[in-house]
Amino acid sequence: MEEKYNPLVEEPHRRYNILTGEWILVSPHRAKRPWQGKVEKNIEPTRLQYDPECYLCPGNERAGGIKNPPYIETFLFQNDFSALIKEASDFEYNEKGLLKAKGEKGICKVVCFSPRHDLSLADMEVADIKKVIDVWSSEYSVLGEMKFINYVQIFENKGELMGCSNPHPHGQIWAQRSIPVEPSKEQAQMVKYYKKENKSLLKEYLKLELKERERIVYLNEDFVVLVPFWAVWPFETIVISRRHFGCLTEMKEEEKFSLADAIKNLTSRYNKIFDVSFPYSAGIHQSPTDGKKHKEWHFHMHFYPPLLRSAAIKKFMVGYEMLANPQRDITPEFSAKKLREIL
Repeated sequence: MEEKYNPLVEEPHRRYNILTGEWILVSPHRAKRPWQGKVEKNIEPTRLQYDPECYLCPGNERAGGIKNPPYIETFLFQNDFSALIKEASDFEYNEKGLLKAKGEKGICKVVCFSPRHDLSLADMEVADIKKVIDVWSSEYSVLGEMKFINYVQIFENKGELMGCSNPHPHGQIWAQRSIPVEPSKEQAQMVKYYKKENKSLLKEYLKLELKERERIVYLNEDFVVLVPFWAVWPFETIVISRRHFGCLTEMKEEEKFSLADAIKNLTSRYNKIFDVSFPYSAGIHQSPTDGKKHKEWHFHMHFYPPLLRSAAIKKFMVGYEMLANPQRDITPEFSAKKLREIL
């Protein structure tokens, strides 16, 4: 039987990102050749369970002489080099509407996922990742209740390629007065859809993805991991809750375990693609903490890994992408298939 012609895998086209309202150029005809991903046996330095030189390991000294306690699970502390501080003033600067600035208050914290220096989320047990999620949830609540905090951004930068200064498993929590640009884009799109349809934008999108199955990577009872239809990065994924809720504090205990399972499964798949500890930036997008009701918000988590065709080849945003809009060659469907079949 002759295979049906599909322009989505044969011709250059644009795809619409429903979460941001932006477009990406996809050029699948440039990747018709067979998969040429090079699997490199990278000789990575052996990491000790405890590194006496690591400022995040239990009992070690951080900047300014602050000493970590001998923690045995997760460990949370205020960032010694915070990008945001709660003492910032409320100044406003405006020169004829052309030079504008505003003071920005906030709090930055660091979460050590494990006392072991040699682990990553992919190596941790589901129960231990769930403890990390418990910390995320608690901090979202504590920080979000502060009057001057309107958004809590939880994220992780993993690997030197993503600017991570320390390989000890850790992430960050930045809470601030304004709602940052990316969540603001998503909120605008979610509000627009909810007002029109009285439904969750991501809930309806997830229905389509579960029906088509082309871009699904992994799923469990409560979460679905998939390569979004509009993905920019080669192996970009999004983790979406099956149930419509807005934030970590609305999550049930069993859903926290399911999210931990989804994170472990996905990060394990990443590590196997090029046989390397896969770098990425990942973060949770959830409802603002501005005291308003946000029925439109649907909890999800983004993973943005930079690797393209091998452990050493990174996708760069250059030229056309910096001056026009993002572009990719290999399709999201191809990436999803590789991730789906890797375990």
